[in-house]
Amino acid sequence: MWADVVDLRDFYATSLGRLARRMIRRRIRLMWPEAGPESLLGLGYATPYLASFRAPGTRVIAIMPAARGVLHWPGEGPGLVSLADETELPLPDLSMDRILLVHALEYSEALRPMLREVWRVLADGGRLLVVAPNRRGLWARLERSPFGHGLPYTASQLQRLLRDNMFTPVRAHGALYLPPVRSRMLLATAAAWERLGDRWLGRVAGVVLVEASKQLYAPGTERVQSRRRITLPLSERMPAQSRAGGGRVEARVRPPIR
Repeated sequence: MWADVVDLRDFYATSLGRLARRMIRRRIRLMWPEAGPESLLGLGYATPYLASFRAPGTRVIAIMPAARGVLHWPGEGPGLVSLADETELPLPDLSMDRILLVHALEYSEALRPMLREVWRVLADGGRLLVVAPNRRGLWARLERSPFGHGLPYTASQLQRLLRDNMFTPVRAHGALYLPPVRSRMLLATAAAWERLGDRWLGRVAGVVLVEASKQLYAPGTERVQSRRRITLPLSERMPAQSRAGGGRVEARVRPPIR
């Protein structure tokens, strides 16, 4: 359900969704306080968190996975979001200085290829910031928000996943300590919950945020290549008695993994 882009948009239009966006955006800005003359990519459904990075000299774009759908962003002006397969991002190598993943890891059915694509387009010295539901938090246990669907992670699981895909975790933080309730009185205390959580409740945050840098040297990892199309003569693929018509045949093959 929550993998659909319309459902995600509708959630962030609710009072609970607006609160979640505010609390998570606060933590993102604490981890990334400045946006200089850089290129920033938001992958997954990151548009609720990208507006504050838009500034003169900063190029901000978003990509939404093809299986989820796409919505125009920003609300006014030319669109800065595109629809693409997360395993084949339409970006050159080393083209992005920062990449923000939100509502991406927990829903992806091709996790490793997606992270390899992120590694490919991230510049040397660039930074990756992943936001994912916390397995130990209340938000991952209740289905009233998108954080209650998909695969949640603990901070250590997320750090290990990034290490396995050629990233070096730098730091981890939590956000969204308020329980996912719709009570206006309780929602009004969200800031106090965040201050309390930062001090005492880090393990039970609603989401975990992990910042990582790109590993430039990773011996022992395989190189992943995409499929390519080749054309073979018919005579090399079929027995003689089946070659009466001659001609050629096309085949899709996967190159060997090196």
